[in-house]
Amino acid sequence: MRFEVRNGSFGYKNRKILNDISFSIEDGEILSVLGSNGVGKTTLLKCMMGLLHWEKGGTYIDDVELSQIKQKEVWQKIAYVPQAKGSTFGFSVLDMVMFGRSAHLGTFSQPTKEDREIAEQALEDLGITYLKDKICSEMSGGELQMVLIARALTIHPNMLVLDEPESNLDFKNQLIILETIEKLAREKNISAIVNTHYPDHALKISNKALILNRDGTNFYGNAAEVINEPNMEKSFSVRVHIDNFTLDEREYNCVVPLNLL
Repeated sequence: MRFEVRNGSFGYKNRKILNDISFSIEDGEILSVLGSNGVGKTTLLKCMMGLLHWEKGGTYIDDVELSQIKQKEVWQKIAYVPQAKGSTFGFSVLDMVMFGRSAHLGTFSQPTKEDREIAEQALEDLGITYLKDKICSEMSGGELQMVLIARALTIHPNMLVLDEPESNLDFKNQLIILETIEKLAREKNISAIVNTHYPDHALKISNKALILNRDGTNFYGNAAEVINEPNMEKSFSVRVHIDNFTLDEREYNCVVPLNLL
Protein backbone atom coordinates (compact mmCIF):
# COMPACT_ATOMS: atom_id res chain seq x y z
CA MET A 1 0.00 0.00 0.00
CA ARG A 2 1.21 3.48 -0.84
CA PHE A 3 0.03 6.18 1.59
CA GLU A 4 0.53 9.76 0.49
CA VAL A 5 -0.28 13.33 1.49
CA ARG A 6 -0.19 15.83 -1.35
CA ASN A 7 0.12 19.55 -0.64
CA GLY A 8 -1.90 19.32 2.59
CA SER A 9 -2.74 22.59 4.36
CA PHE A 10 -4.81 23.18 7.50
CA GLY A 11 -5.46 25.94 10.01
CA TYR A 12 -7.86 27.24 12.65
CA LYS A 13 -9.52 30.63 11.94
CA ASN A 14 -6.67 32.99 11.12
CA ARG A 15 -3.90 30.66 12.25
CA LYS A 16 -2.22 28.48 9.65
CA ILE A 17 -0.87 25.31 11.27
CA LEU A 18 0.11 23.05 8.37
CA ASN A 19 1.16 24.44 5.02
CA ASP A 20 1.83 22.53 1.80
CA ILE A 21 2.74 19.22 3.45
CA SER A 22 3.70 16.41 1.08
CA PHE A 23 5.08 12.97 1.87
CA SER A 24 4.62 9.32 0.96
CA ILE A 25 5.28 5.97 2.58
CA GLU A 26 5.36 2.46 1.13
CA ASP A 27 4.87 -0.97 2.71
CA GLY A 28 7.54 -1.74 5.30
CA GLU A 29 8.76 1.85 5.61
CA ILE A 30 8.83 3.92 8.80
CA LEU A 31 8.29 7.68 8.74
CA SER A 32 9.00 9.75 11.84
CA VAL A 33 7.32 13.13 12.35
CA LEU A 34 9.21 15.65 14.50
CA GLY A 35 8.70 19.26 15.56
CA SER A 36 8.45 21.44 18.63
CA ASN A 37 5.40 21.41 20.92
CA GLY A 38 2.32 22.97 19.36
CA VAL A 39 3.67 22.87 15.82
CA GLY A 40 0.89 20.57 14.58
CA LYS A 41 2.16 16.98 14.74
CA THR A 42 -1.04 15.53 16.18
CA THR A 43 -3.13 17.77 13.90
CA LEU A 44 -1.21 16.29 10.97
CA LEU A 45 -2.15 12.77 12.05
CA LYS A 46 -5.82 13.72 12.32
CA CYS A 47 -5.84 15.41 8.91
CA MET A 48 -4.07 12.62 7.09
CA MET A 49 -6.45 10.01 8.56
CA GLY A 50 -9.54 12.06 7.68
CA LEU A 51 -10.50 12.95 11.26
CA LEU A 52 -9.98 16.60 10.28
CA HIS A 53 -10.50 17.86 6.74
CA TRP A 54 -7.63 19.37 4.79
CA GLU A 55 -8.30 22.95 3.66
CA LYS A 56 -6.16 22.27 0.60
CA GLY A 57 -4.54 19.13 -0.72
CA GLY A 58 -5.46 15.63 0.29
CA THR A 59 -4.60 12.15 1.49
CA TYR A 60 -4.30 9.29 -1.00
CA ILE A 61 -4.13 5.52 -0.67
CA ASP A 62 -2.78 3.87 -3.80
CA ASP A 63 -3.59 7.09 -5.73
CA VAL A 64 -7.24 7.14 -4.59
CA GLU A 65 -8.26 10.20 -2.54
CA LEU A 66 -9.27 9.23 1.01
CA SER A 67 -12.80 10.67 0.76
CA GLN A 68 -13.49 8.31 -2.15
CA ILE A 69 -12.81 5.24 0.01
CA LYS A 70 -15.43 3.84 2.38
CA GLN A 71 -14.51 4.70 5.97
CA LYS A 72 -14.69 1.08 7.07
CA GLU A 73 -12.24 0.12 4.32
CA VAL A 74 -9.86 2.87 5.43
CA TRP A 75 -9.83 1.57 9.00
CA GLN A 76 -9.16 -1.93 7.75
CA LYS A 77 -5.96 -0.63 6.15
CA ILE A 78 -4.82 1.87 8.78
CA ALA A 79 -4.65 1.28 12.54
CA TYR A 80 -4.22 4.15 15.00
CA VAL A 81 -2.27 3.60 18.21
CA PRO A 82 -2.79 6.42 20.76
CA GLN A 83 -0.51 7.29 23.65
CA ALA A 84 -0.85 4.91 26.57
CA LYS A 85 -1.80 7.30 29.37
CA GLY A 86 -3.28 4.66 31.62
CA SER A 87 -6.60 2.90 31.47
CA THR A 88 -9.47 3.43 33.89
CA PHE A 89 -11.34 0.49 32.41
CA GLY A 90 -11.44 -2.89 34.10
CA PHE A 91 -11.09 -4.88 30.89
CA SER A 92 -8.70 -7.76 30.62
CA VAL A 93 -5.88 -7.46 28.10
CA LEU A 94 -7.47 -10.09 25.86
CA ASP A 95 -10.80 -8.22 25.84
CA MET A 96 -9.05 -4.93 25.10
CA VAL A 97 -7.16 -6.45 22.18
CA MET A 98 -10.34 -8.05 20.81
CA PHE A 99 -11.91 -4.57 20.58
CA GLY A 100 -9.58 -4.02 17.64
CA ARG A 101 -11.68 -6.42 15.61
CA SER A 102 -14.55 -3.88 15.52
CA ALA A 103 -13.38 -2.65 12.10
CA HIS A 104 -14.28 -6.08 10.72
CA LEU A 105 -17.57 -6.55 12.58
CA GLY A 106 -21.06 -5.36 11.76
CA THR A 107 -22.84 -2.83 13.97
CA PHE A 108 -24.55 -5.44 16.16
CA SER A 109 -22.12 -8.31 15.64
CA GLN A 110 -20.42 -10.07 18.52
CA PRO A 111 -16.78 -11.25 18.47
CA THR A 112 -16.41 -14.81 17.25
CA LYS A 113 -14.04 -17.64 18.10
CA GLU A 114 -11.95 -16.51 15.10
CA ASP A 115 -11.76 -12.97 16.52
CA ARG A 116 -10.50 -14.37 19.81
CA GLU A 117 -7.88 -16.45 17.99
CA ILE A 118 -6.72 -13.38 16.03
CA ALA A 119 -6.41 -11.39 19.28
CA GLU A 120 -4.41 -14.19 20.91
CA GLN A 121 -2.15 -14.35 17.84
CA ALA A 122 -1.50 -10.62 18.07
CA LEU A 123 -0.44 -11.02 21.68
CA GLU A 124 1.81 -13.91 20.70
CA ASP A 125 3.36 -11.95 17.83
CA LEU A 126 4.37 -9.23 20.30
CA GLY A 127 5.52 -11.69 22.94
CA ILE A 128 2.99 -10.54 25.55
CA THR A 129 0.69 -13.57 25.81
CA TYR A 130 1.55 -13.71 29.51
CA LEU A 131 -0.41 -10.47 29.97
CA LYS A 132 -3.70 -11.67 28.45
CA ASP A 133 -5.58 -12.08 31.75
CA LYS A 134 -4.17 -8.96 33.39
CA ILE A 135 -6.50 -6.00 34.00
CA CYS A 136 -5.59 -2.97 31.88
CA SER A 137 -6.10 -0.47 34.73
CA GLU A 138 -3.42 -2.32 36.72
CA MET A 139 -0.72 -2.20 34.03
CA SER A 140 2.39 -0.10 33.55
CA GLY A 141 2.60 2.40 30.69
CA GLY A 142 4.98 0.19 28.72
CA GLU A 143 2.75 -2.85 29.05
CA LEU A 144 -0.34 -0.90 28.04
CA GLN A 145 1.41 0.56 25.01
CA MET A 146 2.20 -2.95 23.80
CA VAL A 147 -1.43 -3.94 24.35
CA LEU A 148 -2.60 -1.00 22.23
CA ILE A 149 -0.24 -2.07 19.44
CA ALA A 150 -1.57 -5.63 19.69
CA ARG A 151 -5.12 -4.27 19.46
CA ALA A 152 -4.17 -2.40 16.30
CA LEU A 153 -2.65 -5.53 14.76
CA THR A 154 -5.91 -7.47 15.02
CA ILE A 155 -7.31 -5.65 11.98
CA HIS A 156 -4.32 -6.88 9.95
CA PRO A 157 -3.43 -3.33 8.88
CA ASN A 158 -1.12 -2.22 6.12
CA MET A 159 -0.01 0.75 8.21
CA LEU A 160 0.22 1.79 11.86
CA VAL A 161 -0.09 5.41 12.97
CA LEU A 162 1.48 5.91 16.40
CA ASP A 163 1.24 9.12 18.43
CA GLU A 164 4.33 9.45 20.65
CA PRO A 165 4.39 5.73 21.52
CA GLU A 166 7.56 5.94 23.61
CA SER A 167 6.64 9.02 25.68
CA ASN A 168 6.67 8.66 29.49
CA LEU A 169 8.40 5.27 29.29
CA ASP A 170 11.73 4.24 30.79
CA PHE A 171 14.73 3.30 28.63
CA LYS A 172 13.89 -0.38 28.52
CA ASN A 173 10.26 0.11 27.53
CA GLN A 174 11.23 2.72 24.95
CA LEU A 175 13.52 0.17 23.32
CA ILE A 176 10.82 -2.50 23.44
CA ILE A 177 8.41 -0.20 21.59
CA LEU A 178 11.01 0.89 19.01
CA GLU A 179 12.16 -2.66 18.34
CA THR A 180 8.54 -3.79 18.02
CA ILE A 181 7.85 -1.15 15.35
CA GLU A 182 11.02 -2.17 13.50
CA LYS A 183 10.13 -5.85 13.72
CA LEU A 184 6.62 -5.32 12.35
CA ALA A 185 8.01 -3.35 9.41
CA ARG A 186 10.76 -5.88 8.71
CA GLU A 187 8.87 -9.14 9.25
CA LYS A 188 5.26 -8.27 8.41
CA ASN A 189 5.88 -5.43 5.92
CA ILE A 190 3.67 -3.09 7.96
CA SER A 191 4.54 0.55 7.43
CA ALA A 192 4.41 3.05 10.30
CA ILE A 193 4.06 6.79 10.80
CA VAL A 194 5.38 7.76 14.22
CA ASN A 195 5.03 11.10 16.01
CA THR A 196 8.03 11.46 18.29
CA HIS A 197 9.88 13.98 20.44
CA TYR A 198 13.09 11.95 20.16
CA PRO A 199 15.26 12.62 17.07
CA ASP A 200 17.59 9.82 18.24
CA HIS A 201 14.69 7.39 17.98
CA ALA A 202 13.76 8.68 14.55
CA LEU A 203 17.32 8.11 13.35
CA LYS A 204 17.33 4.65 14.91
CA ILE A 205 14.25 3.21 13.22
CA SER A 206 13.12 5.46 10.37
CA ASN A 207 13.60 5.34 6.63
CA LYS A 208 12.05 8.80 6.24
CA ALA A 209 11.49 11.86 8.40
CA LEU A 210 9.24 14.91 8.30
CA ILE A 211 10.19 17.90 10.46
CA LEU A 212 7.52 20.57 10.96
CA ASN A 213 8.62 24.18 11.55
CA ARG A 214 6.72 27.00 13.24
CA ASP A 215 6.98 29.24 10.16
CA GLY A 216 4.92 26.75 8.15
CA THR A 217 7.84 25.21 6.28
CA ASN A 218 8.92 21.62 6.64
CA PHE A 219 11.80 19.29 5.88
CA TYR A 220 11.05 15.89 4.37
CA GLY A 221 13.19 13.09 2.98
CA ASN A 222 15.60 10.36 3.98
CA ALA A 223 15.82 10.37 7.78
CA ALA A 224 19.62 10.37 7.92
CA GLU A 225 19.72 13.37 5.58
CA VAL A 226 16.81 15.39 6.97
CA ILE A 227 17.71 15.09 10.66
CA ASN A 228 20.82 17.23 10.58
CA GLU A 229 22.14 20.02 12.78
CA PRO A 230 20.95 23.02 10.68
CA ASN A 231 17.43 21.61 10.29
CA MET A 232 17.13 20.74 13.98
CA GLU A 233 18.35 24.19 14.98
CA LYS A 234 15.81 25.88 12.69
CA SER A 235 12.92 23.76 13.90
CA PHE A 236 13.64 23.78 17.64
CA SER A 237 15.64 27.03 18.08
CA VAL A 238 18.26 24.99 19.90
CA ARG A 239 21.90 24.50 18.99
CA VAL A 240 22.54 20.78 18.63
CA HIS A 241 25.39 18.41 17.92
CA ILE A 242 24.82 15.09 16.17
CA ASP A 243 27.40 12.39 16.77
CA ASN A 244 27.48 8.78 15.63
CA PHE A 245 29.32 5.63 16.57
CA THR A 246 29.33 1.97 15.58
CA LEU A 247 28.79 -0.88 18.04
CA ASP A 248 28.28 -4.55 17.20
CA GLU A 249 28.29 -3.65 13.51
CA ARG A 250 25.36 -1.25 13.86
CA GLU A 251 25.56 2.53 13.58
CA TYR A 252 23.98 4.68 16.30
CA ASN A 253 23.28 8.41 16.33
CA CYS A 254 23.10 10.79 19.28
CA VAL A 255 21.39 14.18 19.00
CA VAL A 256 22.65 16.39 21.84
CA PRO A 257 20.97 19.74 22.62
CA LEU A 258 23.69 22.26 23.58
CA ASN A 259 22.05 25.62 24.23
CA LEU A 260 19.14 27.84 23.25
CA LEU A 261 19.48 30.03 20.18
